[in-house]
Amino acid sequence: MTSLYRLAFKAFKNIDTETAHGLAIGAMKLLPKKAETHDDPRLAVSAFGIGFPNPLGLAAGFDKNAEVPDAALRLGFGFSEVGTLTPRPQSGNPKPRIFRLLEDEGVINRLGFNNDGHAPALKRLQARAAHSGIVGVNVGANKDAVDRAADYVLGIKAFVGVASYFTINVSSPNTPGLRDLQSEAALDDLLSRVIEERNKCAPNFGRKPILLKIAPDLTLAALDDLVKVARHRGVDGLIVSNTTIRRPTSLQEATLRFESGGLSGKPLFPLSTRMLAETYLRVEGQFPLIGVGGIDSARAAFSKIEAGASLIQLYSGLVYHGPGLISDIKRGLIVRMEKENLSSLASIVGRSAREWLEWPIEGMS
Repeated sequence: MTSLYRLAFKAFKNIDTETAHGLAIGAMKLLPKKAETHDDPRLAVSAFGIGFPNPLGLAAGFDKNAEVPDAALRLGFGFSEVGTLTPRPQSGNPKPRIFRLLEDEGVINRLGFNNDGHAPALKRLQARAAHSGIVGVNVGANKDAVDRAADYVLGIKAFVGVASYFTINVSSPNTPGLRDLQSEAALDDLLSRVIEERNKCAPNFGRKPILLKIAPDLTLAALDDLVKVARHRGVDGLIVSNTTIRRPTSLQEATLRFESGGLSGKPLFPLSTRMLAETYLRVEGQFPLIGVGGIDSARAAFSKIEAGASLIQLYSGLVYHGPGLISDIKRGLIVRMEKENLSSLASIVGRSAREWLEWPIEGMS
């Protein structure tokens, strides 16, 4: 599959990136419904009160409108996250707004929460309600919302019957002012309202985990405040991290590197993993973390876990390595576990976190 993907990537790399993404969604809709596959039990992870068959998830941003969550699971992901979904449809920022940094295996996007709104996604998720598999729902606020926290509450209300867990996305750099919700007072208000709504719904729908997705660009003082609020309000986990507005000085792409938006993919790996380790040490085991940013191999996945991630997610890696990357990572994790005589991944979570603190945040512009 990997060699075929490489041929297809060469053929389509000059196609508009959003068009290529649409083709990928369409292709996934045509995937045959194969018999259920079983992961090696050594890859199983328990987190947030949920049993995951393997630690690898599809990050939000790929399946914005909940069109192919089950297809993603059939490709081998242990879980899939849809969204970001806002109450009302919105078109997002003007095109072009996604750029491939081919030499760096990176992506810059400034999409701006383009999605069809709650209603169509809810209908699709209700239609697959009888299916097994873990599907998280990533919720956000409309750009023109007067009370942005209220939009997140609406997301809980809308999807509480169909979501395995929720992700509160306050870290996209492409909606003006959204990252301000990561500040201590604003975040405390947001989380209190979201968790109150979740708790109201729990008697009828069960207690759905609430995760918070954060930016890699926080100062360490701001991270201190954010973790303090998250611990105080009792969130179930953090996702570290979203895309970065910084640009590594090592980027090879000479022109596109200056496009505005969030950078993801391989160039994000060092910064996001450093922030993951910083967060892991501050959380002190109160709740698990999901590591995201630059995972393109089993080695990178293993490093995220050692830095503090109980689970991991990827998206941009698929752009450059194709769906074969999923099985490659799972096989590679097993090989590494056998080499170290590990019966599960839980024993290595965070074991290299302090070493990652030595990675310099400098080297970014």
